[in-house]
Order: sequence, then C-alpha cells, then structure tokens
Amino acid sequence: MAVVKAEFSPSLMCMNLDKFKEELTFLNEHVSSYHIDIMDGHFVPNITLSPWFIGEVRKLSSLPLSIHLMVTDQTFWVQQMINLKCEWICMHAEALNGLAFRLIDQIHAAGLKAGVVLNPETPVSVILPYIDLLDKITIMTVDPGFAGQRFLESTLDKIIQLRQLRDQAGYYYLIEMDGSSSRKTFKQIDEANPDIYIVGRSGLFSLADNIADSWAIMCKDYEEMTGKKLQ
Repeated sequence: MAVVKAEFSPSLMCMNLDKFKEELTFLNEHVSSYHIDIMDGHFVPNITLSPWFIGEVRKLSSLPLSIHLMVTDQTFWVQQMINLKCEWICMHAEALNGLAFRLIDQIHAAGLKAGVVLNPETPVSVILPYIDLLDKITIMTVDPGFAGQRFLESTLDKIIQLRQLRDQAGYYYLIEMDGSSSRKTFKQIDEANPDIYIVGRSGLFSLADNIADSWAIMCKDYEEMTGKKLQ
C-alpha cells in the first residue's frame, strides 16, 4: 500500500459553531490551512462568514487562511482580505473580466498569494491569459453557494488538465478541489490527483459527535477508498 501525504483543508462554514474552540484546537494539530467562504448573497444566493469570523479564527489559530470569495464586488472584498492579511485570496474567474491582472498584482504586492476559482461550467481556457501569475487554482466540483450539493464528476477533467499544463509549462500553482469530498468520491478525486482536498460537512464535520472521531473516520474513509495509507 502506497503511503501518501494528502492535504485536507477544512471548510469552516461547515464546522459545528457550538464547538468552535474545540474543533479548531484539534484541527490546528492536523491540517496546514483553513478554507473560509465569503458569500455576499449576490454572486451566489447565500450569505456566509465575514471579516468578524476571520478575526475569531485568528484568536485560536495561526494557520494560513485560504479565502474563497463568492462575491460580485471582487475589488472591495480583495482589499478587505488584504487588510486582514489572509494568506490566500481566491477570486472567482467569472467575476474577474477586466480586473484579473490588477487584483492579482494587488494581492502579490501585499505579500499574499493569489488564486482563482472555476465554477463547474467554466473552462480552464478562461484563465489562460494570467495562469502564469497564479499561486492556486480551485476547481468547484459542485455548484457553488451551499453545502451538500451534488458531486459533478465531469469537473475532475479540469484537475487533470491543470496538472498537465503545470507539468508542461513549469507553472507553480497548487490545484485544489472544492465540493463533496467524502467517502463516496475520494477514489474518483484521488485519480484526478489534486494537491488539496477541501473537506466539509459530508467528508468531515458530520461523521461523528466529536472532531477527533470525525477526523479518524475521514482518514479511514480515504484510505479504504483509495487504497493508500496516510502519513
């Protein structure tokens, strides 16, 4: 059995807020970053998390925060995240036309890392003009906006495409998948081979009554479905 070091980034919109301190304290010892969704109710029909929430996470964790901006006004929110010194700021490609180079440069000038996110319907070709500037590319494997959406297997082709592009051109971006990463999908996702798995309710937070047991179940699920042993 191959031994691997899979990187799981918990999506904090899916955590149990009544166990906020308990879950973050445990996860701080097991993950290398957190995924935080900012939704404005316009780009997607939902509203989640906020700068205040980021501040509360900062009180309990020094891990890098990867911000997923599901917002219409990318310029406003990018500046808010720069002010908060969020290590990764990931913008939706669908809202970046005419803004991409400016905002990527703005993020980099602040000493932070810039990413883009692609909705299930959005092809990789949309970001080719600035792909060489990106630190991370996130592929949505579900329709964005809500937890628990249907997994869209066809989106995994973009992960494969991005890995091939990176290998051929020497790009340095990380490849991340976002949506319905769980026992049911681990095998398919592993075959596409992203660098980072975002895990939420179905893959982590709903598996047991406490976060330690949930984490153990998630790791076991990954190992059983992929045939690989986690370090």
